Amino acid sequence: MLAVLTTDHPAWIETGSGARARAVRTASGGVWVLSWDQEGPHMRCVQGAEDAKPMFVTTDPSCLPSTVPAELRTGLDALGQTRRLANPWLWDAITTAILRQVVRAEQARKLYRAWCGAFGTTVESPAGELSLAPTAQGVLTLNDEQFTDVGAKFHRSVLQAAAAQYERDHIHWQRMESRDLVTALTSVPRIGPWTAAAAAADYTGDFSIYPHDDLAVRTWAAQIAPAHTWPGKKDKTFGPMWTAMAGSDRTALHTLTLSTLTWGSHAR
Repeated sequence: MLAVLTTDHPAWIETGSGARARAVRTASGGVWVLSWDQEGPHMRCVQGAEDAKPMFVTTDPSCLPSTVPAELRTGLDALGQTRRLANPWLWDAITTAILRQVVRAEQARKLYRAWCGAFGTTVESPAGELSLAPTAQGVLTLNDEQFTDVGAKFHRSVLQAAAAQYERDHIHWQRMESRDLVTALTSVPRIGPWTAAAAAADYTGDFSIYPHDDLAVRTWAAQIAPAHTWPGKKDKTFGPMWTAMAGSDRTALHTLTLSTLTWGSHAR
């Protein structure tokens, strides 16, 4: 049975045939066009060397924690295996997480695509034009009016601070383990634990370090298992409760979190 593609990242577009497509840049600067259809993933390098092929992370419901509520387990079991692209470009992962600050998920998706379309690189693909985020160096050349015109006025200072620090430290950051990367990213002004963890999870593919009290995790868990008693929106016990289900098993926590987010992507 074909695994389910996780499409939480805003770069994934849906084609007329129902397939998904996305362009990505790797750490070495190569640009790849990826697509996913009924036969699974396809990828083609369209710019630069093919030395750093994008990688998908596979998540299997057999690795869910044993303490997961029965209704939640049933829903995630029905989803089956999932596959998510580990974002090969750390700068894009940082950009995506920053643009998610304050705004709702759907608005963040629109903002990300407008940002890439206005200032990024566009490549041709069988699915049409696909846009990549502007580089960190490119972000540092933008003026205040350009941020405002695309709807990113609120994010200007943090994007510029992150771009400047990325230019200095990205080689070191790219070699870090996921938890260390979270700590490093919080050194950037206005990047807090949530933004840092979201970016690191996107880049490394390790969702055991994702911000587990995120609204998306709460929302989809409640929709999968509506009969279960979940903490309220302002109740800060959700995150500790969620991580406690997996105990010290990081694979189980990764599986629980990423499977729930994947379920939500398809429910939406």
